[in-house]
Amino acid sequence: MTENTGAIEHGTSTTEGSTQTLHFLLHLPHTVERVWTALVRPEELAGWLAAADVLEPRLGGAVTLRWLNNEEASQGGVHSGHITAWDVERIVEYTIDLHGRCRFHLEHAGPDAPATTVRFTNEFEGDDAFRLDCLAGWHNHIEFLEAALAGHPKDWSTWSLERWRELRDGYAQAARPAR
Repeated sequence: MTENTGAIEHGTSTTEGSTQTLHFLLHLPHTVERVWTALVRPEELAGWLAAADVLEPRLGGAVTLRWLNNEEASQGGVHSGHITAWDVERIVEYTIDLHGRCRFHLEHAGPDAPATTVRFTNEFEGDDAFRLDCLAGWHNHIEFLEAALAGHPKDWSTWSLERWRELRDGYAQAARPAR
């Protein structure tokens, strides 16, 4: 597995019955305002997550995300739901079919430099295999978010499963009991 570098710490997860809860903590060298726009503007979401075919920026607003990677797109990677939390430049949360509740909580990281801490939580129903899929998927998308914030949005024509598989294998290996 590629060494974890930069602002991305390995995600963690908990399981209660069939409910999976994933957590990622990000430390980004950008202002809260800059990170917020990457999370809520359709033209910016397409550069790291998915095309926002519908995104009504308000509590209760509709959201429809269309995944742009080849694998998801060929399998009908369109997922819809609603904005379930909205606090400008602080919290955005949407709950969509398949991926469940996706919450981004932003905090100023310090007065000395523009920096933001993002606490990301994803809660969904699924088995352990789907949990590992999602840990790898979100980790990969967070890498894309870092690149997009640095001025390099994802060119989806270059996407492949290779990095996702590498991440998934790493998460699966970390979940195995030590011998």
